Amino acid sequence: MVRLERGQFLRSELYDVHKSIGVLTMALLTWRILTLLRVWWRKYTKRIPKLSPAWWGTLSLHLSLYVFMWAVPISGFLLSNSFKANNVKFLGITLPDIFPENEAMIEIGRNAHFWLAYTFLAFIVIHMLNYRKVIKANWRRWANFVRKFQQLT
Repeated sequence: MVRLERGQFLRSELYDVHKSIGVLTMALLTWRILTLLRVWWRKYTKRIPKLSPAWWGTLSLHLSLYVFMWAVPISGFLLSNSFKANNVKFLGITLPDIFPENEAMIEIGRNAHFWLAYTFLAFIVIHMLNYRKVIKANWRRWANFVRKFQQLT
């Protein structure tokens, strides 16, 4: 988004769509986190999880993903509000400012939004690489099931 030149066609509209996606992400993610906490509360009050290193690894990776999913739009909100008041629109509706207009925070917001987004991307790649192992394992199970089924017929 930052490489779009000031006079470029549809630049402000693209920024508005970008910001609307961020606001929608924050809203849906907040609802998702509250739902997950409720489900975890019901699940783990009945039985305590097996606190293995694999469980801690999975928990820390997913917790990191959720933190980044929420922090990237918040840092974008910081950047937009620091740059100009009433700058964030959600589907054309101007949202109230969360952060005050502050020139000193523009560079902090820009760096935070940039680095959090790319770090989040790295965590997504790590998650996909770990998930690839699960897909391979499930594929092997399915292939073995099909092979056994073919032997029976």
